[in-house]
Amino acid sequence: TDMTIGADPALHRIVEAMDALRSTASSHQRTFVVEVMGRQCGYLALMASLATAANWLLIPEQPPDEDWAMQMCRDIKAGRDIGRRQSVVLVAEGAHDTHGNPITADHIRSMLEQELGEDTRITILGHVQRGGAPSAFDRYLATLLGHAAVERLLTDGVDTTPQLIGLRGNRVVTTPLMDCVAQTQAVAERIKSKDFDGAMLLRGGSFRQSYKILQTIQQAAARPTPAGRRRFRLAIVHGGGPSPGMNNAVRAFVRLGLDRGYTVLAIQNGFRGLRDGDIQEMGWMDVSGWVSDGGAEIGTNRYVPSADAIAQIAEQVAAHRIDGLVMAGGWAGYQAAHELHRHRMRYGALDIPIVCMPMTINNDVPGTELSIGSDTALNSIVADVDKIRQSAVATRRVFVVEVMGRDCGYLALLSGLSSGAERIYLPEEGITLDSLTADIHTLAEGFRSGKRLGLIIRSERADAVYTTGFLTSLFEKEGGDLFDARQAILGHIQEGGDPSPFDRIHATSLTARCIEFLSEQLESGGRASAMLGFQSGRMQFTDLTSYPTLIDPHAQRPLEQRWMDRRGLAEIMRG
Repeated sequence: TDMTIGADPALHRIVEAMDALRSTASSHQRTFVVEVMGRQCGYLALMASLATAANWLLIPEQPPDEDWAMQMCRDIKAGRDIGRRQSVVLVAEGAHDTHGNPITADHIRSMLEQELGEDTRITILGHVQRGGAPSAFDRYLATLLGHAAVERLLTDGVDTTPQLIGLRGNRVVTTPLMDCVAQTQAVAERIKSKDFDGAMLLRGGSFRQSYKILQTIQQAAARPTPAGRRRFRLAIVHGGGPSPGMNNAVRAFVRLGLDRGYTVLAIQNGFRGLRDGDIQEMGWMDVSGWVSDGGAEIGTNRYVPSADAIAQIAEQVAAHRIDGLVMAGGWAGYQAAHELHRHRMRYGALDIPIVCMPMTINNDVPGTELSIGSDTALNSIVADVDKIRQSAVATRRVFVVEVMGRDCGYLALLSGLSSGAERIYLPEEGITLDSLTADIHTLAEGFRSGKRLGLIIRSERADAVYTTGFLTSLFEKEGGDLFDARQAILGHIQEGGDPSPFDRIHATSLTARCIEFLSEQLESGGRASAMLGFQSGRMQFTDLTSYPTLIDPHAQRPLEQRWMDRRGLAEIMRG
């Protein structure tokens, strides 16, 4: 399985703790050594490092070199010399050196204090990593796999081979349990026999790629550029509404681009800023501290350039000698990027590779099953609905909760599945009078039988007539003495807050793949443009030219929405 139930909430607890530690570490210019769980698996430590900008990492699968202690001290000092106010060393509980000797938090602290002469503190997170409310993804995953497990039991007949129900490539899969046990033990055996490359290989490509990215972005500065390599000029721009994870994308873009020897540019204020030439060359430390910040430091908006503006943008692209462009954003950003791509024959300056990266809470852009930002929005919705549920239970009440999404019901469906909603109204399906009548009768019957809470999730554009206010009034009127009804429109809080670990990690990973794409095109003389996304659990590119054929001409959403396959599961859970 790509993910186990419980791993995402554990990562949430670790990241929350490390974000809190950054404040005190920075104010006191102090080094912290943080130990996290994981036994012989460094997954939590690796992903937490990627999500929180840890300066040094120690995991069982990749023990450090013989002189690791001195190298760690040199790297921490180099960070201090360039202005870092805090340093964090993250160690997995099963970390060890190449000889198999355990590396403890106490040993790390002693080395840092001895070599650097600075105050160092230890934080062992312990069992707080197992506690707290489950994340939105964990609730969804547990529901999905629990349903699949029951279905497997009911259809297996006489087959008694034990199975593991898991998730691979965003698809539910079953695998013989003992095969999975053998694979798990194989990693431990590789580590025990000091075959660390083999252990990393068994962990999978995503694990190895994340480790490689982390080694680059946690450096104190970019590596020297090899002689003779052309310094291409790459730019990044946001388009569409704000989405958690945008700052992570810019941070990764700047550091990974600089490490390749490129000049990196940040376009301020979206495509309007590109039109006006509001473009800034970025340095390594310009993005320090951006890893945990929500919002978009370089700005974003829903501006889509007109024909006249395209000409102005072409002039700015030529003036700033931009060789390649990354657009990290949502619906309007995709429209704007396609407009530039469409006019490349008319304006030679626009004949450059462009890659679109999906960053919108609505999850409504083509070429991907999942957008960066939607996980943070889902966690925000679920946290608020948890509070609403507590309020409603005390008063025998039905709550109608409106969530964002425009013409796409992704947030409504997934938050409904994650929060146990009785009814979910989606723009893809609309609302009818017959369905409302049936829902009222079902709620009334439930409250007569002792039910104390009713939860309705409505996507903001589910229906133009049956608005959230209308539904609330209808349920209030028909509830009579059985229940009352209230509405909760969550609004723009869904776009805010610090990005979730998932969004931080995948924003960084997608950005790395975008830079690889641009580098491949520029080094080979290519000019292809593409949309990057998650398809069947893998990062894949789709030709930007095909953008108009992949979107619904009558609504702001793609023609193919694979997440709608979960609609049947929502109906089962509702029953």
